[in-house]
Amino acid sequence: MKVVLSTLNAKFIHTSLALRYLKSFCGDDFDIDITEYTIKDPAMNIVSDLFLKQPDVIGFSCYIWNIEETITVINMLKKINPQLIIVLGGPEVSYDTEYWMKRIPEVDYIVVGEGEETFHHLLKELSGDRALYSVFGTAYRKEDRVIINPPRPKLKLDDIPSPHRFPEDIPSLANRVVYFETSRGCPFSCQFCLSSIEVGVRYFDMERTKSDLLYLIDSGAKLIKFVDRTFNIKRDYAMEIFEFLIQNHRGCVFQFEITADIMRPEVLDYLAAEAPPGVFRFEIGVQSTNDETNNLVKRRQNFSKLTRTVTMVKESGKIDQHLDLIAGLPEEDYNSFRKTFNDVFELGPEELQLGFLKMLRGTGMREDAVKYGYKYMDHAPYEILGNDILPFSDLVRIKRVEDVLEKYWNAHRLDHTVSYLIREEFPSAFDFFQQFGDYWETRGWQKIGHQLEDLFTRLRSFLIDRGTQRLDIIEGLMKLDYFLNHKYKPRKIWWEFTLDKARQSEYFRMLTESPGAVSEAFAELKISEKDLHKHVMLEVLPFELDRYLESGEMISGAEQLLIVYFPPDAASRAKHFTLDLAAAATR
Repeated sequence: MKVVLSTLNAKFIHTSLALRYLKSFCGDDFDIDITEYTIKDPAMNIVSDLFLKQPDVIGFSCYIWNIEETITVINMLKKINPQLIIVLGGPEVSYDTEYWMKRIPEVDYIVVGEGEETFHHLLKELSGDRALYSVFGTAYRKEDRVIINPPRPKLKLDDIPSPHRFPEDIPSLANRVVYFETSRGCPFSCQFCLSSIEVGVRYFDMERTKSDLLYLIDSGAKLIKFVDRTFNIKRDYAMEIFEFLIQNHRGCVFQFEITADIMRPEVLDYLAAEAPPGVFRFEIGVQSTNDETNNLVKRRQNFSKLTRTVTMVKESGKIDQHLDLIAGLPEEDYNSFRKTFNDVFELGPEELQLGFLKMLRGTGMREDAVKYGYKYMDHAPYEILGNDILPFSDLVRIKRVEDVLEKYWNAHRLDHTVSYLIREEFPSAFDFFQQFGDYWETRGWQKIGHQLEDLFTRLRSFLIDRGTQRLDIIEGLMKLDYFLNHKYKPRKIWWEFTLDKARQSEYFRMLTESPGAVSEAFAELKISEKDLHKHVMLEVLPFELDRYLESGEMISGAEQLLIVYFPPDAASRAKHFTLDLAAAATR
């Protein structure tokens, strides 16, 4: 019996851990291939590829991001080959299972919940006696009825063979995201999350975990994302893995989902002292700072302790942090969410992810939807369309915040500029992103694409139209940000140079003759006049950039020469220096 396991990932760089678990558990007994696609792939291409493999059974792993596209593929496959056996599994079909069996008549079986042992048992019955009643954790059809068998007891995790040892995966490890788990389950009961349904946390054996991690690192993995819902819930276990990865990372990057308000100070001190810069990333789900909201969704959170953790991590300079918010939770209206956003943005995360509440099948929030007057999409991703205190009109405005936030903060295109604007020109971070997002919408820019320089010209248009003061200072910061976004000397700029060619040549000559006047670090570069013309850009700033970057104090009126060096080696970042023009004039 030929079996193909497949899924439609959100992006090409993603990989499916679930499929690899199934293959590792079943592989000794069945001929199984894994074939992955993306939700952007044309359905005809997917169907054609699967058809050529001539499978007897196809199993699809289903999630909110791929279920609708998967249904299209299933419909086509069954028309081509009515005898093909189609099995679904995954979180999207593990709840309201009868609904899915009725909605998709082409589906023969659904594996509910944890699938390794259930799928293996189902394949045995399909190739043997077909005693389907014995396959706990499975839904199937019997005449015109849908039969849903009792659930299967949880596996001992160490009975599942490693999903990370397939030779065919090795060539792509460096270019894909590798997903990894050290545990299953979550100790919390957040009503918007499917993880709250499973009681208790189970752990894989530590030595097995270390062995698999070392195998992936040695095989060329560059980014490993831990999918544990609360990686740091068991302090000693987390510490041992942190220590192991610090000793053996070899340039690989590791991302963890952590609960920040339970992070112990001694763990933070250890990471601050020992973690190599850039090797660890933390994803922290804050969701809301409204205490009433958190109580209603059964989310225990101590924001002061969370703040302590985020602050200590940020001050260490070792670990990037990605903080998550959810708009639309119960009793959080527009003004409350504005406060939540500003509370969290004030912590200065490298990335702030703004999501919108989704009524996932199986969650307590979906069961309580009527209680709060929620309206939401009938089909995946089940995103809310409003509730009693947050109408659709407010959600649309918050979506504009999300759009500009992604472009101007999370992408790190204008860090210096945006930080200054929020601190000096707008009441709060939320107000900046909201006002700019509203302006973006009125100009119709959401309907067209953009290049890097468009981000700068559009921001300048917004600031001019709102009558923003001190535009010369803001444009100076924008110029710095623009330069720092290039690996090579940019061929075009979005403003008129302050210096004409003759004046630039004078400065290049001076920098060649007296590089120490800039700084010792600049002199150590030993850049020839020819290379200055080739790899350096100059611009005059109407303020003291050095003092601003060091202290946040903006002193205008004292001009400085901004010197940006773009190393010939693209792997190196652009370096910026400054020279006081008054002092330079005396030379």
